[in-house]
Amino acid sequence: MTSLRLPALPAPPLRVVFMGTPQLAATVLASLLDGDDHVVGTFTRPDAARGRGLVLEAPPVKQLAASRGIEVFQPRGWKDGSALEMLRALRPDLVVVAAYGRLLPQAALDVPPYGCVNVHASLLPRWRGADPITRAILAGDAETGVTIMRMVLEMDAGDMLLHRAIPIAPDDTGESLEEKLAELGGSALTEALVEWRAGRLVATPQDPALVTLAPLVAKADGVIDWSRSAGEIERAVRAFIPWPGATTTRAGAALRVWRAEVASAALAGVAPGTVLSLDGRAIAVATGAGALRLLEVQAAGKKRMPAADWARGARVVAGERFGA
Repeated sequence: MTSLRLPALPAPPLRVVFMGTPQLAATVLASLLDGDDHVVGTFTRPDAARGRGLVLEAPPVKQLAASRGIEVFQPRGWKDGSALEMLRALRPDLVVVAAYGRLLPQAALDVPPYGCVNVHASLLPRWRGADPITRAILAGDAETGVTIMRMVLEMDAGDMLLHRAIPIAPDDTGESLEEKLAELGGSALTEALVEWRAGRLVATPQDPALVTLAPLVAKADGVIDWSRSAGEIERAVRAFIPWPGATTTRAGAALRVWRAEVASAALAGVAPGTVLSLDGRAIAVATGAGALRLLEVQAAGKKRMPAADWARGARVVAGERFGA
């Protein structure tokens, strides 16, 4: 693998098109808008129905772009060629992508003379794919970060331009870590553009032997498998905030777990999911390896509350099983 120094970008302003959808992308866009380049248009996913009333809601990137008077495009796909024509009409020098949620065809990647760069929320080549933040927490990684990379047709496989790492805190959730990485992504993009203009940016190929994949999390992934270890379940509780949530059942009714901690007690011969004990703070539950103390839960149709308070009201007793 051979690294290559990139030719320096010209002085600002460049004509930049931004592509992204969620709040993470909006945070990166905000940093780009604070810079010296000219964002001439944004591409984002179509408005989506949210909540019980299924009211259409604009993505965060659209909301920010519209508030700043930037033209917004929301193609449903790139196959019919219309989105490509929209992009060409904007005459971008550079395209910046962050959590767009669409794969770009080669014809789109070829439009800007300085290429397309992606702000990816992992330390590539680890966690290529749609859900790198969730996967990093689930795996128990000690750190994660942001990679600024050149885009190619293969997902998240382009040359790396800049890495910035942060530790994953023991209490980080998917939500809190995304907020941290969004801020880091904005500052990393700004730094990369400065380095690129100075002729100091180096493109480094990814090592295929180190690649791990981060497929999109499904709703079913949130169902707690009590046969897994207490540590794995505790990480899932944090990783699946805000979505899909870590859930189990008690007497057939759904129960979401919002906070939990690993207990040190070693267990033998107890069925996973069995309630071991209750105290004034938590419910201790047997797992496939060790015990998990539930600290905060939410029963269906109810508010979040301390697990001990819920257990008293629901008359939970030692010996019953969750998820049975």
